[in-house]
Amino acid sequence: MIAHRLKPKNDFLFKRLFGENESKHLLIALLNAILHPVDEKKIVNVTVIENKELVKEVIDGKSGRLDVRCETADQEQIDLEVQIEREHAMDKRTLFYLGKMYVSSIKEGHDYELLKKTVAINILDFSYLPLTQFHSTFHLYEDTTRDFMLTDVLEVHFLECPKFRSTKHDLNNPLHRWLLFLDEKVTKQQLEELIAMDSTIKSAEERLLRLSSDEETLRLYEAREEALIEHNSAMSAAKRSGMKKGIEEGERIGLQIGLQKGIQEGLQKGIQEGLQKGIQEGLQKGIQEGLQEGLREGKLETAKNLLSLGINIEMIEKATGLSRAEFLK
Repeated sequence: MIAHRLKPKNDFLFKRLFGENESKHLLIALLNAILHPVDEKKIVNVTVIENKELVKEVIDGKSGRLDVRCETADQEQIDLEVQIEREHAMDKRTLFYLGKMYVSSIKEGHDYELLKKTVAINILDFSYLPLTQFHSTFHLYEDTTRDFMLTDVLEVHFLECPKFRSTKHDLNNPLHRWLLFLDEKVTKQQLEELIAMDSTIKSAEERLLRLSSDEETLRLYEAREEALIEHNSAMSAAKRSGMKKGIEEGERIGLQIGLQKGIQEGLQKGIQEGLQKGIQEGLQKGIQEGLQEGLREGKLETAKNLLSLGINIEMIEKATGLSRAEFLK
């Protein structure tokens, strides 16, 4: 890392580097490196769509989106954005702005044939897609016939810098050279090698140094850095607060669910044990009552037999333990 070198991926500084007409040769070189068109389709000229008032408004507002927009000589619209902080819906966010640009490329009532090809390029300082390559390109293809493209009027690029850092760098590849130039961790030796190989990168580094010495640019650059820090701190605090609230709510709900489950399980267990106990006690009582009833019936039968033999009633009472009222019925 080179001490005191401003971060080219700071979105405000990136816009100053590539998003002004006086530096469009740098933008053209970067776009050709990303889009790698065949020779006859290389971008040779662009019209940069500048909005300096919006830049100041975004900086002062501590939020917003700073992108570089241009239109090629072939009337293709390109939107280039650097995103340092993780966005969890970059796919939807990209399609939203891509769709707005595409729709606004013609006026109401004009022929659809006049709609301009629109390209969105995202340079991300974080890993986002579940893919191994650092550069991913998307078009509209048919689901089953994968080699059939419906149209090329919409195109999306994702360049993930952490994945690029972990790959073997090829300085003969212009895209590798540009991503190294943009990396705030580039070494002095690497930068010197890039400048020696590529005159456009030399021009970009010279512009970066000029911007670094401009007081107003430096003020806005630092304001943007502070805004990002404040945003991150606020997001982290909100996340911590949300996590704490979530844990407390989770514990409360978990306690309620646990209590309900405990009551239900206790009732079920109680019912089962009650049934088992009731059956056992009922069975025991039934056996005892059955034995007693059977014994009584046997005594009655014996008493009647003895009575029929003319045995004295008192003797029958003593022998069976029954009262005369029970066997004389």
